[in-house]
Amino acid sequence: MHSPTYRETYKEFLKIDFPRVPYPSDADAFWQLVTLGGELRQIHLLESPKIAAQTKALGIGYPVGGDNAVTRKMTKNSVGFEPDEVDSSIGKVWLNDTQYFTNVPLIAWEFYIGGYQPAQKWLKDRQGRTLDHSDIKHYMNIIAALSLTNELMQQIDDINVVG
Repeated sequence: MHSPTYRETYKEFLKIDFPRVPYPSDADAFWQLVTLGGELRQIHLLESPKIAAQTKALGIGYPVGGDNAVTRKMTKNSVGFEPDEVDSSIGKVWLNDTQYFTNVPLIAWEFYIGGYQPAQKWLKDRQGRTLDHSDIKHYMNIIAALSLTNELMQQIDDINVVG
């Protein structure tokens, strides 16, 4: 169900009900999906060792010190994400007027799970609060997890279970 092709094929059904679950054509495809599903579970629970590696690989950072207060209001005109001037597929996510996370992939920022965007919702839920070191690290892990989820979804799609 993490296949982009599956989600597109059954988009209308997913809005109202669960459509049929496609069955893999052979044991090899089944076990590939089991492995990827296990990886997804670990990533979504933030238990995967790949998360720290992904954070480092993406270069996600928090370069400016300050009060760590989440004061940036996210609106349609100011969503909190500022694309990089050279590479618009990454950018900054602003907490307030001076502090931000760097090298946040746009795919992670815009990623939907269950009808909401976790990278945005997490910050909205902390509006007016001050983040501590563990909160900052947790948010960077969320970004890495969303990025890894996107990568795994492409691998699931490559198995081509949805006809």
